[in-house]
Amino acid sequence: MRTMAKWAPSSGPSPRALVAGALAMVALAGCASARDDSARVRWATIYEAQDHAAQTPAELDSEVSPTSIEELLRQAELRNPGLHAAFDRWTAALEQVPQAKSLPDPMISYAYFIESVETRVGPQRQKFGITQTIPLFGKLGLRGDIALNAANAAGAHFEQTRLQLRFKVSRLWNDYYFLNRSITVTEDNFQLMSYLEDVALAQYIAGKAPHASVIRAQVELGRIEDRLRTLKDQQRPLLASLNAELNRHPTTPIAWPDSLAYENIPQSQEDLTQQLLTTNPRLAALRFMVEKEAAASKLAGRSPIPDLTIGAEYIDTDESAFPNVLDSGKDAAIAKATISIPLWFGKYKAQKAQANARRSASERELRHLQNQLSAELELVHFELRDAERKVELYAFTLLPKARQSLEVTEDAFIAGDVTFLNLVDAQRTLLEFELAHERALTDRATKFAQLMTLIGRDPATGSNAEDGR
Repeated sequence: MRTMAKWAPSSGPSPRALVAGALAMVALAGCASARDDSARVRWATIYEAQDHAAQTPAELDSEVSPTSIEELLRQAELRNPGLHAAFDRWTAALEQVPQAKSLPDPMISYAYFIESVETRVGPQRQKFGITQTIPLFGKLGLRGDIALNAANAAGAHFEQTRLQLRFKVSRLWNDYYFLNRSITVTEDNFQLMSYLEDVALAQYIAGKAPHASVIRAQVELGRIEDRLRTLKDQQRPLLASLNAELNRHPTTPIAWPDSLAYENIPQSQEDLTQQLLTTNPRLAALRFMVEKEAAASKLAGRSPIPDLTIGAEYIDTDESAFPNVLDSGKDAAIAKATISIPLWFGKYKAQKAQANARRSASERELRHLQNQLSAELELVHFELRDAERKVELYAFTLLPKARQSLEVTEDAFIAGDVTFLNLVDAQRTLLEFELAHERALTDRATKFAQLMTLIGRDPATGSNAEDGR
């Protein structure tokens, strides 16, 4: 039987030292793969604060009606399931980063010699081993970069979801305000039409107006009353939409808004476009995806590079059956290293081509979204300026003239100079102008919120999104 050569004490380190050295190499490699990541620390303060807010039981259980847009938005952020789902996806993506940067698990092996292998120093009984695979030439770091950029993209999606939630709640709040003002204006006009009906009846009794004038007034009253009932019926579905964003029962009451925020309109289209390209969360998410695919492309280019596996084995040896044998029963230790063989080059070429195609697709998608959002920004900015012009037109020109026209027409009707139809037309014009003025105020507030959402600012206040946290 051939004997297995064993190290003499003077030929090198002891077997235990070799095994300890192999374990130290594994530990050092693991530490190197777990380097600190500043981006993870930067995101942590935000999502931990969000998680703490989400766990506030008093806020979640409360059914107290919010009395302002700020309170409504705060409750929406605390309670909205869709926002917390985006937060959970972001958290899950962050937890992928340390996994991607970690080394593969080391492998521990054990072998028992059913028939002992006889050597000069004694029979070998069992063997212990440990191995660790180490990706070479930055593969591990690139995998960490891929996971980190995916997590950053998920963080940007979370911020986009948050801004969209705030915009949707702001829009519904504005519509809720408009409904309230429409009901109030229509009720005022119903009272006005009732007064005009009394005037027509008095004129008819006095023989100064035909009976058709009274009939016309009653028809107009019926039309306004029907409109008023329709408006009041709209409160329930609108209230349900608001409560849905707050994760509450659809009929939970919410107080009527008494006013809308009136922020100054940013005039410079160039500045708005620059802010859009810099701070829009959707664009930020796509930029992170471009970086992710760029790292994936680099990693695919390094696929043919072999991976290194290092390890050590320890062989338990029994005492020799022969007397006076040098190093009798001395255990053996083996240090070993293996590399993978990159044989299938067609596969590696396909991986590289696939990664490059994904990177190109992300870059083109980013450019396409920039063009789309820039065009949308132009349209929303125009609609905001147009709503501003309408607010001023109705407030300072048309409404004063409509009120004056109604007063003049009423005096002329009493004097018998015009028909009751002219009076109804004047009253109807005033009603339409009053509602149009409220519609313009609502549109202005909504378009301002939409504009702020596009450039990555808070829809309700126009402040930086991060400042509102």
